[in-house]
Amino acid sequence: MNIAILSVSLNVHSTRRIVQEAQQLGHYVELIDHTKCSVKLGEGKPKIFIGEEDITHEFDAVIPRIGAKVTKHGSAIVKQFEMNGVFSTARSLGITRARNKVRTLQIMARKGIPIPETLFSINPNNIEDQIRLLGGPPVVIKLQEGTQGLGVILAESKKSAKSIIDTFYKMDTSILLQQYIEEANGEDIRIIVVGNKVVAAMKRKSDLDEFRSNVHRGGDTEVAQITKKEQHIALDAARYLGLGVAGVDLMRSKKGPVLIEVNASPGLKGIEGASGVNVAKHIVQFVERNAFRRRK
Repeated sequence: MNIAILSVSLNVHSTRRIVQEAQQLGHYVELIDHTKCSVKLGEGKPKIFIGEEDITHEFDAVIPRIGAKVTKHGSAIVKQFEMNGVFSTARSLGITRARNKVRTLQIMARKGIPIPETLFSINPNNIEDQIRLLGGPPVVIKLQEGTQGLGVILAESKKSAKSIIDTFYKMDTSILLQQYIEEANGEDIRIIVVGNKVVAAMKRKSDLDEFRSNVHRGGDTEVAQITKKEQHIALDAARYLGLGVAGVDLMRSKKGPVLIEVNASPGLKGIEGASGVNVAKHIVQFVERNAFRRRK
């Protein structure tokens, strides 16, 4: 089977791991830098090019690893592969939905998935009201399209919250405000969903001087034992967004688990190290089952 990994570089650990496992399972794998892809529309059927090479029908499946800065273009390339009958581990619409935290949370709330109290606004004139609606400080301030813990700030007082929120509003930056879940104690759960199965889970804990628990922010990791409810939340979240592969982040609150966000291109280094699960192999086997079915 011919598989394209849509990624900017083989130096990315997760990309390299998927390539290794696909090759070990006997597949031809090619790295396709989606930032260098072009789509030609007009007379005849639309075609996908990298440089002047037509790659429209070269692959049985694509595995998108789309970076935050090029989400729109990357999703458009994935969509064009989809329209040409190529299987993708993540729907183009799912990638764009997952990248926007507000859109993700809107979908989850509508579907009955538990989430923290969340507020988004662009009104700089009632910041105090916005903070009060979340029960007062501390509050978590997030960029709507941040990744790896970037653009996530804990404002511990009303004064600092007002200052930070006002600055973002003046910069015309889209943010959301979220209830701070103190009882989580700086911990969250990352669950990896592949297809209709939870394949791995880890607990991430922030260090003493950092409330964000992301591995990229220096958080510690260990294998996590998750409940049936947490499994169902993760599976439902991936399904509602249209993601065949997803990293679903939960926190454990007094009211039970709540969904924080969903990642369409979850990193593999931390989860494979913490859980001992070969997640990359699960992803390739998911492609095998579905791409062969699509081709038939």
